Amino acid sequence: MNAQQSVAAPGTPSGRLRLRNPVGSHVPVAGGLARVGLAYARDLKAETVQVFVANPRGWATPVGDPRQDEAFRAACAAESVPVYVHAPYLINFGSHTPETVERSVASLRHSLRRGREIGALGVVVHTGSATGGRERSVALAQVRRYLLPLLDELTRDDDPFLLLESTAGQGSSLCARTWDFGPYFEALDAHPRLGVCLDTCHVFAAGHDLTGPSGMRQTLDLLVDTVGEGRLKLIHANDSQDVVGARKDRHERIGAGRIGAEPFRALMAHPATEGVPLILETPGGKEGHTEDVALLKRLREG
Repeated sequence: MNAQQSVAAPGTPSGRLRLRNPVGSHVPVAGGLARVGLAYARDLKAETVQVFVANPRGWATPVGDPRQDEAFRAACAAESVPVYVHAPYLINFGSHTPETVERSVASLRHSLRRGREIGALGVVVHTGSATGGRERSVALAQVRRYLLPLLDELTRDDDPFLLLESTAGQGSSLCARTWDFGPYFEALDAHPRLGVCLDTCHVFAAGHDLTGPSGMRQTLDLLVDTVGEGRLKLIHANDSQDVVGARKDRHERIGAGRIGAEPFRALMAHPATEGVPLILETPGGKEGHTEDVALLKRLREG
């Protein structure tokens, strides 16, 4: 058995082994989750997928197509492909604008419901910012008021986890460095349905140097020290166009940016990433995604 594989997962087809780190990509779904999304994923030889279930730059909450939902969910289950949803970018529970907060509640509730309907393990949401000159503590209190009730609604066994994704540190970001997850988790009572999606470009841009012989290891150690073991549920594997600490969210192909390829090998060897899928959000379209998926699989081999 390969060192990067482990025993068969519950519900896994006979003979299929669960990978230490399934590697995949965000996939387009305009035209149908199953019809378009699955075809794209298969072309990439993806082992995990992430999708939008609404316009990422809007507030619409579409109902979806039940037939496409069922075909997508059934195929991913049969092929043991973990599924994740990325919530719209406009969501910000730290906003000083009541309309934005109200729409954020409706939008995230929609993403969580649709995530359950398509069999997603987690819904990724950006941690937002304190707008309007608000103090961080005031914004976090508002996060608690509006986000904690949504977490409490996740009572079904098939409900997804809510995965917090930190930003690159622009503006009045509520969560950028690994230790920023601490106050955010505290505001939400470290809810059992709460997890982390770590974006490598974002944490690098925020100031964590992932390069060098121990950069990735130290960053992951800090994250575990902050949120505890088992809270890291997903990784957005992205290189960065900009230098460490630039606070610019500009993704790059794996190995073509300032992080480089080797830190991703270290990432997939760290104890905290055992069983955690890697989702690419790199540029380059299908050709670039195909090459990046293949590269991460090679790095996974050690």
